[in-house]
Amino acid sequence: MQTLLFPGQGLRPAQWVLSLFFLLLVSPAWSQGIIKGTIVDDEDGSPLQSATVVVDNSRLGANTNQRGAFEITVPSFPITLIISYTGYAQTRMEVSAPSQSLLIRMKAEDLVLDGVDIIAKGMGERLQQDPRSVEAMSITGIKATPSESFYAGLGNLKGVDINGSIGFKVINTRGFNSAAPVRSLQIIDGVDNQSPGLNFSLGNFLGASELDVEQVEIIQGASSAYFGPNAFNGVISMRTKNPFVHQGFSVMLKGGERNLGEVAVRYADAFGGSAGNERFAFKFNAYYLTVNDWEANNLDEVDVADSLKVGVNNPGGYNAVNRYGDENLNASSRTFTNNSGQLTYPGLGTFHRTGYLEQDLVDYGTWNAKLGAALHYKIQDDLELIGASNFGAGTTILQGDNRYSLKNIRFFQHRVELKHASRGFLRAYLTHENAGDSYDAVFTAYRLQDNRWADGNWTRDYRDNYRNRFVPRVQNIDGFPEPSVVFDPVTGMVTVNYDYELAQQILAQNQDSLLLWHQQNRVFADRNYLQPGTAEFDSLFNSIISSTIFEGRGTRLVDRSALAHVHGEYVFQPGWANIVVGANARQFRPVSEATIFQDTLIITDRTLPDGTVVKDSVRSKIINTEFGVYAGIERKLFDERLKLNGTIRMDKNQNFNFLFSPALSAVFLLRKNSQSDVLRVSFSSAIRNPTLSDQYLFYNVGQAILLGNLNGFEDLVTVDSYLNFVKSLDPNTLEYFDVAPIKPEQVRTMELGYRGVLLDDKVYVDATYYFSFYRDFIGYNLGVDLGFAPGVALPNFIQAYRVAANATDRVTTQGFSIGLDYFLSKDYRLSGNYSWNVLNTVSDDPIIPAFNTPEHKFNLGFHGTDLTVFGAEHIGFSVNYKWVDGFLFEGSPQFTGFVPSYGLMDAQLNKEFRFDKGNLILKLGSSNLLDNQVFQIYGGPTIGRLTYLSATMELD
Repeated sequence: MQTLLFPGQGLRPAQWVLSLFFLLLVSPAWSQGIIKGTIVDDEDGSPLQSATVVVDNSRLGANTNQRGAFEITVPSFPITLIISYTGYAQTRMEVSAPSQSLLIRMKAEDLVLDGVDIIAKGMGERLQQDPRSVEAMSITGIKATPSESFYAGLGNLKGVDINGSIGFKVINTRGFNSAAPVRSLQIIDGVDNQSPGLNFSLGNFLGASELDVEQVEIIQGASSAYFGPNAFNGVISMRTKNPFVHQGFSVMLKGGERNLGEVAVRYADAFGGSAGNERFAFKFNAYYLTVNDWEANNLDEVDVADSLKVGVNNPGGYNAVNRYGDENLNASSRTFTNNSGQLTYPGLGTFHRTGYLEQDLVDYGTWNAKLGAALHYKIQDDLELIGASNFGAGTTILQGDNRYSLKNIRFFQHRVELKHASRGFLRAYLTHENAGDSYDAVFTAYRLQDNRWADGNWTRDYRDNYRNRFVPRVQNIDGFPEPSVVFDPVTGMVTVNYDYELAQQILAQNQDSLLLWHQQNRVFADRNYLQPGTAEFDSLFNSIISSTIFEGRGTRLVDRSALAHVHGEYVFQPGWANIVVGANARQFRPVSEATIFQDTLIITDRTLPDGTVVKDSVRSKIINTEFGVYAGIERKLFDERLKLNGTIRMDKNQNFNFLFSPALSAVFLLRKNSQSDVLRVSFSSAIRNPTLSDQYLFYNVGQAILLGNLNGFEDLVTVDSYLNFVKSLDPNTLEYFDVAPIKPEQVRTMELGYRGVLLDDKVYVDATYYFSFYRDFIGYNLGVDLGFAPGVALPNFIQAYRVAANATDRVTTQGFSIGLDYFLSKDYRLSGNYSWNVLNTVSDDPIIPAFNTPEHKFNLGFHGTDLTVFGAEHIGFSVNYKWVDGFLFEGSPQFTGFVPSYGLMDAQLNKEFRFDKGNLILKLGSSNLLDNQVFQIYGGPTIGRLTYLSATMELD
């Protein structure tokens, strides 16, 4: 006799939940039919590519392909389709049953803005009524961007800050920007594409090919309630093309200055089932980029305290921003500027090691390869099973506390997803990374010098040789004062008098001679210095960067970290509201072999019976797990003119307490029959869990050890009091402090915005004001650990630490942004945007991270689409000028300084050739057309002009 099982009987809880979720998704009540159609111009019947088709009051929609065709699976009938295309009157069509093929003709109008999918902005009805501040770039905008890549073109959007090299762009929004964007989240098709070890995205390094990107949205501000932890200041969300909708073969070739070479290939097809009703679809993407990247060549003096500055003309050298190993780590090279020092070493002053330029230490030959494949299976018309894998690899430069060469770094990402058209999804993915041959460029300069001659020995040689060979020459300068010795017969004291001020005047008058003598002295001190390009240099350099700190005092970074994530969401539609519930869990597994994290702790040396000395170590496997649950409700009132939304999310990391992220919003349609005249107000919040580095870091950078902080630290000595102690040797001057364990950051934001059309529907405007409250900023404390033996005044142990810590002060920021699009006709458009961001709170808390954001910035653009010029059809162009106000960028001490104001002009001209089975687009463009030499972050590369020519072929 067969036993009947109740739901869940015999299943584990997790299996029961998955089974129930699957049954909910496949319920046949939601699988009612497919709508297919073609959209054409009413006059000549030409297909309209990238037209937007959405199902009214739903999330369902599609863009038309090259043939103007679209396909949408809907849960029930009747429905209303809303079809929009720039320059054409919006069309609404009632559909009461599944269709074999609809033919929809659209009539061109001179100006039609209300409800239109705005050119290049991708602002369809869904985004226009979004309660958050959203910037978007659609397929049309991606093709028309004047920048060298669509990702670089995102920097021209309202409120977006961008920095970095050609190979590695960094996007930030709303302040506290950095070259390592830990406060931003980047997702592709809902998948977090961060580096599992670094905990931030490497731009589009492990991203989507331009040929496969359908739309990019940048959601600005606190968004944890919608996207989970780390959606702190913004989210970059990319959606790729579905192979059921976008089929055919595409190829892009691009070449340009700086030996730019780029190729991308995409192929997608559908099969199985009847024509137009296929059950399987797949796509394949391949991409390769090679270019000589921008160089970091700033030789200004590092911006330090005035008392430590010596100037770039100092005879003994200086600490340059992008020259490493010249940081003057030895205190004894900084003690010869006072009266007694000048008496013994006149003209010696402060002196620095020679160091190495960054260009001698890194490979600017950037390359990036990406491969991606996906298989889609329609279990039902509205239920899709997706399996996808992506691979990314390459070489580029990363700026953080130091400058790092990410050399031959590799990423693997695999995704399985079950997705219903309107009811939700179940998604799981796994990301692996391998740092390859990556290394710390700054630390490598230290290792090169210390391997040949320790810093203390070099300092001794420089000082002593100067005293023996060049002090007599200084003393023989005409008018140079001689010390006088005065003997007091009463006290028996001998006093040496020295006219220090006169000596300084004489030296200032003889700077050329002093500079020559220092150069000659440096030749002696640098007799063990290895010149870049020599075989001996190359041999030692390769030995250092190919070994870790425990394999011969090297600088190679080991990172074989992994991230596993599972996420499910379900949408209830009871009729009176939409209710969303969801949950996710993720696990980090970092592996660095103690080159980055505390996953291997070396504890002692041990001597074997044969006399061999080995290191005993204890391996500590790090596993970090977190999960979150959320629920949201959306309700429309007053004839659907008012949309209310409330969301609450709860997150838990294994090392921290439960945290809640609420969000509330209201969107009101100011005009009853308008879909784009929208007033919105919202309250949102976000949390940022401490990164793996904030929790587990153990990284030796030479000058200090950088530490994560899960348990807190006691009795560290402040740096200032330690420096005073070095001079006085009085232990009573030492000031001690404790560091509390690290905890998550939090932010709350109030926002008010408007989107709509003005001036007889000729102008589209999007304006936002926000005010944010931050607390528990994650930064770091600097301190020194000292050990004293009983009865001994000098410490027998000295170690400097930088410890992750939270700020105690609360701070607020505010900002305003506005974007305008003025349609001169259906073919020409003027655009402009302006952003203002300020840090309100003035605090002396050293932990608060730098704001690093220009107060003012704007973009001005002029665009033409589908023009006929001198008989040539389908011509397009785009010109954009970006201006950024100067601002103070505060990174590590080496990379802190003022970024001057700068302006960049990008421009492109394109010609499209249309065929029966596809099209060809030729595009000539230039990023930074006027070749302004600028840097966007202090210590980063100097950016110039990059002119390129591309050809994109799309075949059905």
